[in-house]
Amino acid sequence: MIQRNALASWKLLHRDVEVILFGDDAGAAEVCAELGLWHEPVVVRHESGAKYLNSIFARAQEIARHEYLCFSNCDIVLTEDFRRAFEKAKDWRERFLLVSRRWDLDITEPIHFERAEWSRELRELALADGHRQDESWIDFFLFRKGMYASMPAMIVGHCYWDNWMIWQALAEDAPVIDADRYLVPVHQNHGYNPRFGRSKGVATDPLSQLNMRMIGGKRHVRRIDAATHRITRDGRIRHVMVRNYYEPREWVRYKVWLPLWHGVLGATRPLRTVLGLRSKAARP
Repeated sequence: MIQRNALASWKLLHRDVEVILFGDDAGAAEVCAELGLWHEPVVVRHESGAKYLNSIFARAQEIARHEYLCFSNCDIVLTEDFRRAFEKAKDWRERFLLVSRRWDLDITEPIHFERAEWSRELRELALADGHRQDESWIDFFLFRKGMYASMPAMIVGHCYWDNWMIWQALAEDAPVIDADRYLVPVHQNHGYNPRFGRSKGVATDPLSQLNMRMIGGKRHVRRIDAATHRITRDGRIRHVMVRNYYEPREWVRYKVWLPLWHGVLGATRPLRTVLGLRSKAARP
């Protein structure tokens, strides 16, 4: 039910949207036939049964007919605020990565998509009763075709691959846009299959640690708060200060040097006013 809700919501984003579903899991072929989705049953899997992302991304780039792609986990419901965020980003810049924090919500029945107000009601329910996860939880990535042409052999459903996605975009000098203030992607709460050795929020399971090794360690880990830009509530795209606490130099800068410097500015403001100096002129 959760996956059907998600897939149906994607299909409704635009009349020309193309949804490609990867995997031969039970029911996948049937739901693709029912909703008119492209089914790619062959996916490279780890011995545990979990899917490798690099095979999925490579095949999607090969067969997708549109210039922009979005990878999303199959428990995320997207609505027209997602489509509007994409349109604003595309009008602003050709090449970018769009991400957002998710809202966890208990959904216990199929969404009635025939209702004209379903998306507004779902958004209001998420804001009222849902839980917004922190910047480490990233469930969709929207980017232009050609990005992520080569990826480490990471495993979906476990930690760190999503953090690497942000790092890689930054490494390629692509703007990373945080749409958290503009849209509400709804994650439908569910359990985790112990067959894949995963419990919710556990970053120490063996496959998460495998991902960490494949990306080259924590120096290649970034969260949403490493975004270079943000979509404001009124839909404007603004540059933001980037904080990368995984790099010691950046940690010292943002946690030690900048607070100290602002303290010095505050303490010396009366004297600088008398002398006619501004903080810009006093900046070292």
